[in-house]
Amino acid sequence: MERSICGKALLGAACMFAACMAWGQAGSEVQEPPRVEVALTYDSALANITTGQESWMEGGSLQLQGRVWGRFGIVADIAGLHTGHLNNSATGLDLITATFGPRYTWTAAHRRVVFFGQVLVGEAHGMNGEFPTSTTLNSTANSFALQIGGGVNVPVTHRFAVRAFEANWLRTQLPNATTGVENNLRLGAGLVLGY
Repeated sequence: MERSICGKALLGAACMFAACMAWGQAGSEVQEPPRVEVALTYDSALANITTGQESWMEGGSLQLQGRVWGRFGIVADIAGLHTGHLNNSATGLDLITATFGPRYTWTAAHRRVVFFGQVLVGEAHGMNGEFPTSTTLNSTANSFALQIGGGVNVPVTHRFAVRAFEANWLRTQLPNATTGVENNLRLGAGLVLGY
């Protein structure tokens, strides 16, 4: 467990270092932002089944954004998360979400930081876990997924940026023998390519 925490700390420090380096190297010339962006991120999520018990899940996501009009774009996000011990039990969980929706992007005047906010809806698929209903116990389940959040990109070149930070509230409604609702805080960092 200590190695896992140290690995996460080193990954976070490397991302922050890369973001700081990119901040210092970003040019002052104003260029048209890329029309299409592809982001690959490492994600860690704090899962809460609204019973006071929390678990960390780890995984990653692939995002595809197309700028539609001005600062508005459409983004598709496919993410996978895993834990081997949900709520300190021997039960694990694999969670795949596929969401899409609008994203608003704002670029600071000096072009060294790009902020974005988004509201995404779609589907969550849980597997390799326990999903109790009133009559059965299933190992897989599907539900609605809602994701609201945003993040910060730090451009390095016109076509390459570092996703310094991303935070999203992810709500799913998988069967869980209590409220049937899960609230997750999903944090991420990674790389962005623009075209």
